[in-house]
Amino acid sequence: MYENYVLNKQYFIQVIKDLAAMVEEQRDYLTKLDAEIGDSDHGINLTIGFREVMKKLPEWENEDLTSLFKKVGMALLGKVGGAAGPLYGGLFMKFGEPAANKDEVNFLEFAEMFKKGVELVESRGKAIVGDKTMVDTLRPALDKLFEAIDNEVKPLEAFEQFVKAAEVGRDSTIPIVARKGRALRLGERAIGHLDPGATSSHLILSVFLDNLKK
Repeated sequence: MYENYVLNKQYFIQVIKDLAAMVEEQRDYLTKLDAEIGDSDHGINLTIGFREVMKKLPEWENEDLTSLFKKVGMALLGKVGGAAGPLYGGLFMKFGEPAANKDEVNFLEFAEMFKKGVELVESRGKAIVGDKTMVDTLRPALDKLFEAIDNEVKPLEAFEQFVKAAEVGRDSTIPIVARKGRALRLGERAIGHLDPGATSSHLILSVFLDNLKK
């Protein structure tokens, strides 16, 4: 079942385009969230990064998936300020590795791409669930995805469970004190606020889902 569910390069290129459009649309919202507990620049920084990606994307469309996402990640790493640059840049650079220089992947390989990316975020950010970071979105979502695969849930439904778990993880950041990042300095004043990185992570995964449904 999973081996026969194939995602081609055109799917991923459209995802990249839609990610760029999403961060433009959500720029002010993400920046507002960041203004409440961070540096007031999360949305702005992401748009700068994805504008660079979109500028270079026509040059990259003949690359295999591994190379494509390495270039996307490097562009984000170079252009996105703050913690988001190394984290999202690293995520996308690692994301392409399980594609193994191919132009298409099956659903199991697709899941492994997210696993590699999330593990990079965890190790680079030295964050765990409960720290009020993007890991609160990504780790529970990843665990749910592989649980669904173990239970032989159909691919689209498994990915829907993945994104739903990401949403729950995002919302779990509201009532907790930050243990990482700029919000750490606020102590209990960070309680009651969504973490901007957790929020942008959910939005990014939602773009992948939206394109699976097309």
